[in-house]
Amino acid sequence: MRPSFQARLINGPFDDPGLIVHCSHQKRVLLFDLGDLGVLSPNDVLKVTHIFVTHTHVDHFIGFDQVLRLLLGREKVIRLYGPEGFLKNVAGKLAGYSWNLVHNYHDALTIEAAEVADGQVRIQTFDCQTGFAASPMRELPISDGVLLQDPMLKVETVVLDHQIPCLAFNLEERFHVNILKPRMDALGLTVGPWLTDFKRRLLRGDDPATTLRIPSLFTAASQPQDYSLGDLQQKITRITRGQKIAYVTDAAYHRSNEEKIVALAKGADHLFIEAAFLDAEREVALAKHHLTARQAGLIGHRAGVRQMTVFHYSPRYTGMAEALESEARQAFETGR
Repeated sequence: MRPSFQARLINGPFDDPGLIVHCSHQKRVLLFDLGDLGVLSPNDVLKVTHIFVTHTHVDHFIGFDQVLRLLLGREKVIRLYGPEGFLKNVAGKLAGYSWNLVHNYHDALTIEAAEVADGQVRIQTFDCQTGFAASPMRELPISDGVLLQDPMLKVETVVLDHQIPCLAFNLEERFHVNILKPRMDALGLTVGPWLTDFKRRLLRGDDPATTLRIPSLFTAASQPQDYSLGDLQQKITRITRGQKIAYVTDAAYHRSNEEKIVALAKGADHLFIEAAFLDAEREVALAKHHLTARQAGLIGHRAGVRQMTVFHYSPRYTGMAEALESEARQAFETGR
């Protein structure tokens, strides 16, 4: 079956960091970091619902302007999350422009920004129709680092040390619904939009007695078959563990950071993690609060992830990407 999350780095490993995740069957996109987004299509950006920013160094946040420019004048709510100080950064970005004509827009963009600090999430809304004036701040407790949770997925975070607070993220599917096509065929059920609705109901936890009308190959189009949600689940699905993706970048290598990353990424299907320097320059990496390729590999090994992709290479290694990848891979595979 097709994975629920289609994740890929936005740019090459020497370019601005960022991850784009397409959520299958939902026409929904999540972004992790806002570096240069020039390679993304407008269609991708228009599908974005949530953006998770590790920190606001320029290579992780310059793309905010690209998102703003494309979404301005559209009826849309976009939600952003970042570390302590993030609200001030978002407000500063918006204050850099003049908004005297926004009252002419029929459709209004709303930006809801949240920062993680002191075990809480502080939230402000910036509405196009008010010239993006900040709303009063509201504070909510954060439970187990969960920033977003809905019937389909959840996103968790931990705060890492990059000399400033820097967030790492875990995206996890609640569970995965595998459709058993041979069983569908045996029942004469056709593939169609009803499958998306069926999966959504399972993930949402709807009453198993709920009746669904399903198009059938064995009856006329006007006479679909009726099944209960629970009965159909038993007949045509296999429920398995949900997909898990972790995203980590810009973190010093010390015990606290390592333990937080390992706990966050434990058992992930795919870990995207920075590898800024070769281990021969680990003192430089420590001074700059970044990971080496070997350290990234050791963290991936300890977390027991299934697959690891390294990125965010220092430009000093231009032309040497293979050396960084090899060092990370060896540590990941051997734990040494």
